[in-house]
Amino acid sequence: MTSTAEPDSPADRQPEPGLRADAERNRERILAAARRLYAGHGLGVSMACIAREAGVGKATLSRRFTTREELISAVFADRMDAYAAAVAVALADPHPWHGFVGYVEAVCAMQSADRGFAEVLAMTFPAAKALEARRIEAYSGFLELIARAKAGGHLRATSPTRTWSSC
Repeated sequence: MTSTAEPDSPADRQPEPGLRADAERNRERILAAARRLYAGHGLGVSMACIAREAGVGKATLSRRFTTREELISAVFADRMDAYAAAVAVALADPHPWHGFVGYVEAVCAMQSADRGFAEVLAMTFPAAKALEARRIEAYSGFLELIARAKAGGHLRATSPTRTWSSC
């Protein structure tokens, strides 16, 4: 699977062309700080906290990333590429069950290593078109993996209905 999504905001391009050297250093410091904080604490980290961690002012952060969504898109672009690549590897496996299991293991490892990424996978970012396109592409591939595993008899086609009695 390949992505045809074009970068649609300054945050989706890396690095920003024409930035002064000090501005590019600040941008990289902001991204590194955001990656660390999001990985350990999730997406609830404030922009002020990220600016502090990066050693820049809030105004500098706002100049580089005008919205929280732009920053998240820039931080997780490479991880979303890895997520989509995991689907491609799984779909290329000739054995549907092995592909499915390998994908689940890969994604669980990504999520356990980065709390923010786990949250990104459960959210939508309508303004971050490139990030959303990649997420949707990977999710569609995952649905194909599920269908293949079901067709191969490795997953149930439907869940059995259970009736729970009250205690």
